[in-house]
Amino acid sequence: MLNIENNNFLNESQIREKAKSIFTAEGAPGTSEKYAHISTLQIIQDMEKLGWGVVDVKEVKARKADTMGFQKHLVVFRNNEIQITSEDGDNVFPQILLTNSHDGKNAFTFTAGLFRMVCENGLVVSSREFENMKIRHYGYTFEELQETIKTMVEKLPLTVESLNKFRSIEMGQDQMLDFAKKALATRFTDDELDSIKIDLKDLLTPTRKEDNGSDLWSVYNVVQEKLVHGMFNYQYGVKTRKARKIKNFNKDLELNEKLYDLALEYVPA
Repeated sequence: MLNIENNNFLNESQIREKAKSIFTAEGAPGTSEKYAHISTLQIIQDMEKLGWGVVDVKEVKARKADTMGFQKHLVVFRNNEIQITSEDGDNVFPQILLTNSHDGKNAFTFTAGLFRMVCENGLVVSSREFENMKIRHYGYTFEELQETIKTMVEKLPLTVESLNKFRSIEMGQDQMLDFAKKALATRFTDDELDSIKIDLKDLLTPTRKEDNGSDLWSVYNVVQEKLVHGMFNYQYGVKTRKARKIKNFNKDLELNEKLYDLALEYVPA
């Protein structure tokens, strides 16, 4: 059994405090007759058997009383025995992100992610490079989960290859500014960008010495952290405002995946 405490994983009490919908014991009223309820808690317990513990959970806010407990939620898993270490000592842990709901609208969806120790920042690998895996609510088995995770782990070398390419690509000033400008479109609509002004050089300025550098990996991490955590200001008319941290995990995942796709565009074929 996985040692939760010694690995700094969340226990069931901590998980329940942050996302009660994970523990829902039945599907929402009106789900299809084909729908077989599988508690996300069951997946968590089975993932622990495979060596993956929970490091974070979130749930969307239920807009109506009858959706409470059935809403979409996110579980982030990490296996501390699997990590990627670069030559400069930058440690990155692969993560598995699970999204689900108990309203019959979502399958269990597994997405590849990365956790960078130096800034405690989570990244999401694009589905263009690392196809999302799904398990539907039609008869779940532990063996199916085991095969899903095995497939994801076997694909990790592809992600390692991309990270090494990111680190090896040096960007000129014009390229860095171009990346920052395009990255804004992962968070803002065209109409929003037409009405605000953002200093691209400020968006590219590292917040820690470990991110000093003009390689694609450094630039990507600096811009990603600032966009997700709202670590930048923008001008709206004559007023200067501070951006807000993205709290909705759906938007967070979407932004992260688009940003990874953008970084891949700067990798020569």
